[in-house]
Amino acid sequence: MNPDLLWVLGLLAGAVTLFVIGRPRMDVVALLVLVALPLTGVLDLQQTLAGFSDANVILIAALFVIGDGLVRTGIAYRLGDWLVAKAGSSETRLLILLMLAVAGLGSVMSSTGVVAIFIPVVLGVAARLRIAPARLMMPLAFAGLISGMLTLVATPPNLVVHAELRRAGLDGFGFFAFTPIGLAILGLGIGYMLLARRWLVRKGAGDAAEPPRLTLADLAERYRLNERERRLQVRADSPLANQVLNELQLRRDHGINVIAVERRQRLRTLLLMASGNTQLEPGDVLLVDIASPAIGLLGSYQALGLEPMPLAHSYFSLHAHELGLAEVALPPESQLPGKTIQELGFRSRHKLNVVGLRRQGQALEGVLVDEKLKASDTLLVAGAWRDIHRLQGLSRDFLVLSLPAEVAEVAPAARKAPYALLSLAVMVGLMVSGLVPNVQAALIACLLLGAFRCIDLDSAYRAIHWPTLILIVGMLPFAQALQQTGGVELAVQGLVGGLGDAGPRLILASLFALTAVIGLFISNTATAVLMAPVAIATAQALGASPLPFAMTVALAASAAFMTPISSPVNTLVLGPGQYRFGDFVRIGVPFTLLVMLVSVLLVPLIFPL
Repeated sequence: MNPDLLWVLGLLAGAVTLFVIGRPRMDVVALLVLVALPLTGVLDLQQTLAGFSDANVILIAALFVIGDGLVRTGIAYRLGDWLVAKAGSSETRLLILLMLAVAGLGSVMSSTGVVAIFIPVVLGVAARLRIAPARLMMPLAFAGLISGMLTLVATPPNLVVHAELRRAGLDGFGFFAFTPIGLAILGLGIGYMLLARRWLVRKGAGDAAEPPRLTLADLAERYRLNERERRLQVRADSPLANQVLNELQLRRDHGINVIAVERRQRLRTLLLMASGNTQLEPGDVLLVDIASPAIGLLGSYQALGLEPMPLAHSYFSLHAHELGLAEVALPPESQLPGKTIQELGFRSRHKLNVVGLRRQGQALEGVLVDEKLKASDTLLVAGAWRDIHRLQGLSRDFLVLSLPAEVAEVAPAARKAPYALLSLAVMVGLMVSGLVPNVQAALIACLLLGAFRCIDLDSAYRAIHWPTLILIVGMLPFAQALQQTGGVELAVQGLVGGLGDAGPRLILASLFALTAVIGLFISNTATAVLMAPVAIATAQALGASPLPFAMTVALAASAAFMTPISSPVNTLVLGPGQYRFGDFVRIGVPFTLLVMLVSVLLVPLIFPL
């Protein structure tokens, strides 16, 4: 072992030790590595800083921007809505659907990109269902890594091993050669995470965080609104058809307060906020607040030509990106106490509906339009988020006490969602077809998002998580340093020399283990480049088929579950999940051993030795 290799291994051990301790921050450790590595004399400064121009680093930065574009246009939250709708209140069903969706999408595009896109989705879903993000973030990362085991094009190591087989004069792998084994590992991963999720949340994690903000569901429950929500469709023969709301007096005469209108237009459904001038059309679905759930309104519905429609979830939750709630108090200098809600003219003046009134901590029921306000009352108003924000500026008469957590999910560029989907489709198409490198495909998508005004430059720069990029850049030079000092070659020689007489399955297990361990310190693509020739040569020396040996190396290169720096996918979820270095070790190492066991058992069955 030469002195240069000792220096590199010592520096690597020091960096890993600091990662484990957790002080200083990981990105600071990466910067220390960038300063210290040229001092060893193994790499010069230019080689050490080459990671800043690495295509994968640029790709990750671009994917952060694309993910933010999907958030700003509301697509990410709609995907979260779909997950919530399908999962209901079941965290188990949510975890299964999440891992299946991530693995499926990651099988045809960059797993790093998929995870970057899903992070805001998972955070939003976790907030809505009041689940600790840590219980979902690591399953998200593991599903992204497993996606690399599903198809030939899912990850670069698969293509590297395939190319090495072709260079050796062999047929290589088909597009779906990985799929049977990958599906088995995906099923194992889902089962494992269903058991391990209870250990993902550390005691004290997030204790210093601010108390959770009220949600739409909390406000609806506080004012007993969820008992009064109804969806009513205007029949073609309804006397309300083609009438203006101000002229109908539905609230005063029938106890029906129209909040918003769902109107089918071409291929989509528009949500219209109800105002006094809103004209109802046949087929409209009215989102209404009835005066009291105890009032029998079936006769009124029939007389008005309204058909009750199913309502599986609160319509405020279903339309949370457009339709909001806010609690409003009356400040001491307000001139409103003594006036009725009807006299306030909320709908005409502020484009908002008063849907609840609390007095001395109790929600009042019945028709509220003639109720005189008292100084201690609080009102619940409903309407478009932009109108609620406008109400915050009227501090003389109104004090908006708090906005629900869903206000963070309001999509400022919601109308640009089709263009964001087009940009994403262009990127995926280019990545799958291979017409341009992945980084170019991602940059093209970023430019399209900007051209379509789905995202602006300021938002794009804010979307990039710079500590993650610095961490990746700081660890990349170790790959070249270990190669130049002979560290990787030394490990490979030990494998071939020590296991030449062992059985084929034991050699497969050793290949898997060595590949996974090397992948802790260098990129999985570089690991595949180094280990694929060794796997093929070992098979030929044993007189066996190279396919199972090459497949084992490819699977092991994707099994980067053991540390947060073994893959950019893990690094992405480190912050949002509030994990420490040791969390990945205690969850990832046992799972890697299980994946190794499954691989050693299944690979020879599908690719005979």
